[in-house]
Amino acid sequence: MSNMDLWNRVKVTDPSAVKKITGKPYQGDSPKPFWLIQRATEEFGPCGDGWGVEVKSEGFHRMTDTDVMHTAVVVVWYMKDGKRCAVEQMGQTKACYAKSGGGMMLDEDAGKKSVTDGMVKCLSMIGFAGDIFSGQWNDSKYVEWAAEQYREKPDVVAIIKGIANSANLGLLKTNFTHAMQMLDSEHHPEVISAKDKRKEELTLKEKA
Repeated sequence: MSNMDLWNRVKVTDPSAVKKITGKPYQGDSPKPFWLIQRATEEFGPCGDGWGVEVKSEGFHRMTDTDVMHTAVVVVWYMKDGKRCAVEQMGQTKACYAKSGGGMMLDEDAGKKSVTDGMVKCLSMIGFAGDIFSGQWNDSKYVEWAAEQYREKPDVVAIIKGIANSANLGLLKTNFTHAMQMLDSEHHPEVISAKDKRKEELTLKEKA
């Protein structure tokens, strides 16, 4: 067992679960928090059982005469080989600040956002969305590769079974054409073999 086993299982992010960072003085990408919750559930089990999130402390802090920051110290725990493991990080959100055009902005969801921010940071420390936080997401070819990992794969067994059960030569030809288009070249010999076998059976049946 390698120290990188967990990291390698959870580091690749589904491009459909990535959002652009907005409202910050910097640009970048971030994984959608609920997708991370789903991935953690797939890896560890239901939240509250195989893993969970705890708020160790939280509070509001005045930064300037107009700006107030909310911070939360968050712990993400998870079970590994029957042992409880934990990671701690801090999340933060501007709860109140002066708008550039005048007036004040009050964020009533600041507390929730800080906890979510802390959770995402904790999960990143054990590998979740590691490709984003390590900078690989800046490579368009990598993003294409990541998308391929989450693309639904054709059911090879069902497709070949459909060829083998084709009711007539016309349907066999249609099923064979679709199979060759849908499946990778490594499966083509199986498809051709199933087609040839079924063609022989149907031909004999027509002659009988």
